This record gives sequence, C-alpha cells and structure tokens, in this order.
Amino acid sequence: MRDLGAGSEDRAPGEELMDGASTVLGLPDDRRRTALSELGRPLVLELFAAMARLRAFDERAVILQRQGVIGTYPTYFGEEAIQAGSVLGLEGRDWLFPTYRQNSVVVLRGCPPEVPLLLWRGHPAGWHDVYKLHTAPVCVPVATNYPHAVGAAWGSRLLGEDRVALAYGGDGSTSEGDFHEACNLAAVVAAPAIFLVTNNQWAISTPLRLQTRVERIADKASAYGMPGARVDGFDVFACYLAVREAAARARRGDGPTLVEAVGYRLGPHGTADEPSLYRDPESARRWEPWEPLARAGAALVDAGLASPEELHRLSADAAVEMRQAGDRLQDFPLPSLEEVASRVYRQTPWTLGEERLREPTYLEGG
Repeated sequence: MRDLGAGSEDRAPGEELMDGASTVLGLPDDRRRTALSELGRPLVLELFAAMARLRAFDERAVILQRQGVIGTYPTYFGEEAIQAGSVLGLEGRDWLFPTYRQNSVVVLRGCPPEVPLLLWRGHPAGWHDVYKLHTAPVCVPVATNYPHAVGAAWGSRLLGEDRVALAYGGDGSTSEGDFHEACNLAAVVAAPAIFLVTNNQWAISTPLRLQTRVERIADKASAYGMPGARVDGFDVFACYLAVREAAARARRGDGPTLVEAVGYRLGPHGTADEPSLYRDPESARRWEPWEPLARAGAALVDAGLASPEELHRLSADAAVEMRQAGDRLQDFPLPSLEEVASRVYRQTPWTLGEERLREPTYLEGG
C-alpha cells in the first residue's frame, strides 16, 4: 500500500493498520510485474474473472433487494479479493465455511448464482449441494462457523483425507467465544484449518479500537501456538498467495493458520444499514480508489498480461450472467407455508397443515 503515490499525510483513516501486510500490488513496479508474471497469465485472469463475478453478483443482489425480489442483503463491496483469492488458493476438495458476507463464494465452485440469491428470498430452493461443492451452508450467527470448520478439518485428518477447511469471519468475530474455542482446539490437535479474518475495521457500528486492545488481529494467533499472517485485503494476488501458503502448511501436518486480511468496509453493513449515522462518509471515499477490481485490472494491464478490452469483456460477461440469474428467480414461485414447514419438520405439525391453514380463524390470527 506504500506505492500508490499517497504520502503519509494523505493516508486514509485506519490505513496504518495496513503496515506490515504482505502484498503484491504494493510492490515497486518492476517487482510487482515480476510477481504477476510468475503467477502466470491464466491464473491472474482467473482471479480477476472470479472477482468480477463476485462484484456482479453483489451489485445484482442489491438491485433485486431494492426491487423487493429478495430480502435484506449483506453487501460485500471491496471484499472480492479476499473471497476470490481464498477460493482459488484452495483445492476443490477443500472445505469452505462462509458467513453471510461470503454468501456467493459457492458460485465460484460451480453453483448456479440464482441459488444463493434464492437464499435471500427465503426460498427452499436456496440451498446448494454441500457435499458436492464442499461448501457449508451460510452461517449467519457470528463466529459459529469457526468450530464447524475445525470439526471438518480434524475429521478429515482422522479419516486420512487430504482436505483443508477454511472458515471466514470478520474482525468482530474475533471477539466471540467460538473464535477462541475453535483456535485453541485447532492448534491443540493440529487440525488442517485456516481462519481467514476480514478486518474491515467495523463490526456493524463498532470500530476495531473498541473491540480489542491488540493492534493486529494476526497477533492473536500466538496465544494459541499457531502462526498469524497479515495480508492486504484489497490485493487479490496477495490473498491468493497467503491462503495457498497456509493450505500447504496444513497439508504438511503443521496445523492451522490465522490470516488477517486488512482493508476497509467500503459500503454499509447491509441494505438495512445507514453507516453515515456512526462514521464519516469521507473515510470510505478515501479508501475506494484502492478497491480490488480496478486495482488488479490496472496492474494486469501495466504488466502486459491483459488488455483493457479483455478485462472489460470479463466484467461485462459477469454482469450479464448475474442479470440473467436474477431474471430466473421468477421461475421459482413463492412456496406455500406448508411447503416451508415440510423443509423444517420431518412431519408437518397439524397447526401448519393444509386443513388448518384454510380455517378463517387461523388466517385472521384468531
């Protein structure tokens, strides 16, 4: 982040947290171009295309929410590098344990994008094949997916499987007990797990400085006897390398890694949030020029690995794909209450049965 042309007096609020984070895009020009060339044109284009698809999904989901097609939606503008880099930094056999913020990473594993969109519509068809895609269901309660990932990682090791489990979380999740328990157990049993914490400096309206006294979340790793790494969360190539390295370590039997991806929450917590009530809107505007998609695209063009037209085409194709996915939602009529109940209960209770639903007193709330 030091080579973007901004002097220290022009640093965005909270940018000091980026100091010491591993980076590719922040390297001097010649070293950056060499690093990208070593990754290879096919991979860097795949990483860019993955980010473009995630960005297009997020933008389409917000439109659908505004149209009333889906419900409240948790946006992730600016976190595409962390998500794309982590998925591609793992093997398809490895497990992902997403939170609500990574609701569309399953698309990068072959899931039709209308499926996670239907999830936010509350539709029974909004569930992907967990075992086929090795991606757990989206976990909304904060930090509860961490123990799930440790269980999957430990279980895979006991079964002799070569699988790594990665759990996503935000900076606020590290204040939860589930985070502590998961990190402690994973380190004790040397589970092949990765804890990928997106430090966007806000847990809804609570800033990082009111959550923890440590300056770097990665420093928490030492308390559990595991390594902690920090990476530029707006740099997809650095995120990819950090996750790939942590996965290689896990496969060697060296146990878990805590990876802190540092950035800034560029948008609201979700479509029901109004961040101007608790933070200065100017802070996000000062971070936005570093958003990962444009930043990665500029680096690829500068390195001679892609043309602007090629990158524009990838983004345009992603936008078309997600618009068509949104249009397909109309092919899924809203389910009846009885159908919804049948997905929750093995045997639908009589109070939700078809005959009961036809009774006037029930429909009137009596």
